[in-house]
Amino acid sequence: MSAHDAKSAVEANDASEGGAPKAVAGEAGKAATRGAPSFGAFVRKPARESAAKVAGAAEGLRAETGSSWPADAVEVGAVIDAYGLKGWLKIAPHAQDGRALLSARRWWLLKGREGQAHRERHSALRVSAKVHGDSVVGQLSGVADRDAALLLRGARVYVSRAEFPAPAADEYYWVDLIGLDVANEAGIELGKVADLIDNGAQSVLRVTYPSVDKDGKPATGERLIPFVGVFVKTVDLAAKRIVVDWEADY
Repeated sequence: MSAHDAKSAVEANDASEGGAPKAVAGEAGKAATRGAPSFGAFVRKPARESAAKVAGAAEGLRAETGSSWPADAVEVGAVIDAYGLKGWLKIAPHAQDGRALLSARRWWLLKGREGQAHRERHSALRVSAKVHGDSVVGQLSGVADRDAALLLRGARVYVSRAEFPAPAADEYYWVDLIGLDVANEAGIELGKVADLIDNGAQSVLRVTYPSVDKDGKPATGERLIPFVGVFVKTVDLAAKRIVVDWEADY
């Protein structure tokens, strides 16, 4: 989860219930309405567009730099194509529900990889977004036609962690679990969460720890612990610690 939001979230049921956590990480129609004429001389005006849409249209696509990039930016998807003729983008989200994309007011777009000479950074207000099959389609301010949308193909999409919607009870975003210490109920330290894996049935903690190889040289060991209630007993984000029912020699 960069932290793939990376996938956006992990849902964990109460351990006492032995629940099985699973991976988690619509376009508003224009509301213009017409009323009946009043006194034969006046008609009701169409409803005004939202302030966000008006501000977005005025601002457009904004160039960004590394210093203006949010410190809590989390990669949540990638632009894979244009959608339609009016500038909409088709996004492959890292989380099935794409909730971060749908809720964030601003999307941050990065083209190019670390170390490349030229990396383009932009941001724009999200005008509209909705789930479309296994993708998310969205319209950004300043991207008005298909040609403009195609120029953004290949860009990775980030949103500020502060703009993620609040998780439900016993639900955790993957990005919040990365780096947490993992220990078992006997107090034995098992390592740190390096990443999470979605195997289709459940999420799995990839826990790494210092080790040695067969020649006695320093190496990195790895444990894969299913993120389900039967194994995960407590998650304390404030203490940055996860307690699991897992032996050190598993």
